[in-house]
Amino acid sequence: MTRPPRIGTVCIRRFYATSSKSSSTFLELLSENDFLVPKKSGNGLKLPAKENVHPSSPARTRFAPSPTGFLHLGSLRTALYNFLLARATKGEFVLRVEDTDQTRKKEGAEENIYESLKWAGISWDEGPTNGGPHGPYRQSERLDIYRKYANQLIQSGHAYRCFCSRERLDQLRASAKKLTPPSMATYDRHCYHLDQSESEHKEFSGKLYTIRLKSTEKYPKVTDLLHGELDLQVQINYADTRYDDPVLFKTDGYPTYHLANVVDDHLMEITHVIRGEEWLPSTPKHLAIYDAFGWTPPQFVHIPLLTSLEDKKLSKRTGDIGIKEYALNGVLPEALVNFVALFGWSPTAGADKPKRKRQSTDGEILSMDQLIQKFNLNGLTKGNAKVSESKLEFFNAHYLKALIETPDGLDAIAREVQPLFIEKFSNVVANRLKFELDYIKQVVSLFKGKIHNVKDLPDEASYLFYDSPNWGSADAMNYIEQLSVTNESKAAVSILEEFLQWWNSRKELWTPTEIDSFIKSLAKERGYKSSTVFQTLRFAFSGSIPGAPLSQLMILLDKENVTRRVAAALSILKL
Repeated sequence: MTRPPRIGTVCIRRFYATSSKSSSTFLELLSENDFLVPKKSGNGLKLPAKENVHPSSPARTRFAPSPTGFLHLGSLRTALYNFLLARATKGEFVLRVEDTDQTRKKEGAEENIYESLKWAGISWDEGPTNGGPHGPYRQSERLDIYRKYANQLIQSGHAYRCFCSRERLDQLRASAKKLTPPSMATYDRHCYHLDQSESEHKEFSGKLYTIRLKSTEKYPKVTDLLHGELDLQVQINYADTRYDDPVLFKTDGYPTYHLANVVDDHLMEITHVIRGEEWLPSTPKHLAIYDAFGWTPPQFVHIPLLTSLEDKKLSKRTGDIGIKEYALNGVLPEALVNFVALFGWSPTAGADKPKRKRQSTDGEILSMDQLIQKFNLNGLTKGNAKVSESKLEFFNAHYLKALIETPDGLDAIAREVQPLFIEKFSNVVANRLKFELDYIKQVVSLFKGKIHNVKDLPDEASYLFYDSPNWGSADAMNYIEQLSVTNESKAAVSILEEFLQWWNSRKELWTPTEIDSFIKSLAKERGYKSSTVFQTLRFAFSGSIPGAPLSQLMILLDKENVTRRVAAALSILKL
């Protein structure tokens, strides 16, 4: 076992980029703070108090997506956390479209961003669609602003024009990789040494160029509200000195992310930037740009990666689908927002007296209003957030049940699934009344709390639309086999015979209360096992498909249909 360094020892901090094979936490840090010795007190060991990093004044945050693809889970979480911080502190939330990479811009992506955020209930105070005092909010419309500030850096000596060809730069990168150790900084500052007149002459003659930041010998340390102080330096080889000197302006006349996001965050008065850990390597460069301008940077929070349960970085192959795809697949916005909010944040973390006992999942059910009320930066966690689809199903089932319990919600769900039932059963159902909205509402109500997704409803409720259940299904055959194993076939027949006699003992339809009472009496007064009674009746009415309450199911089937199904089930069990 490696012995930890003593307090005060300067430790090496290493920064690792994740690979496709592994996504162990993006930051692997060793510092003296990781090995603080707990102080002894009268009550035993006492850990150092956690610093409060939540802002005490209104935060001005932003979400700045690139329209290079459709909004996905990771982007939604970033947008949500920035939105929640702004709303929790009574601040402002800005939407900014970072479309400077014109080569990767995807048609329809910008509209998808707006639609996905609105669907999720995330609104913005300023942005491309509603304007604001700091516009424009689309970076492609701010090119003159970036050019102005890039030239300002050239004039102050913090940046310079680079006329090197792509071939020369490729050779420099290749040679830097071959060094031992390799240098992550690759440029040799060939163009930095051009005098001003020569540089301007090349520019005026139309020669293509980029603008590079003259990086400092050592980048500033990063102070992150989640990770603390980080010293993230670029690896160099002192035997062959190269320079990081990141590009600020490209040959196509567009700024890079490094310049544009710094200028925009400053001019838009952003106080807090919450973004993914993948941007940590760029943050020292951004701080150097802030220093070059003499500006105060915002507070940074870099949130951990989203991974699969196998700890692999999310991709389309591992479940990272677009937000609108979730909507099309029957996921409710309230469920997805609740699901995403807990990816790296806990409503109880950072409390003065955290509960030691594991809380039930009920404590994780949080509406948007509750999230706004509870959101606090002290609740952010460092470890990778594992995405569990079963947890999303849990949330979706909860919100679906709550929605069905309201008249408007029931009506909305019934209207959504009505076309699904018509599509699936139009060729097999003679009674067209089953496609009327009132009947669909009864079906939806019957399965309240029994399904995870409205898209499952046509399959789950199929036996209500066919003339009879599928007694040849796996569920039904398992039931029949179970009767044979437990020697309860005769009991099942007797249960159905007694039920049928009772059911037809009057012309009027029985009430749910009367039905429940008789079913209980079959077990209590006639000595049948309760499980056998329920399983036998469910076999008759649904082909052993579980879910719907039996008494309500019988009411929906109607009196003649119940009689017909019980008689048919008796014929099968008597074989």
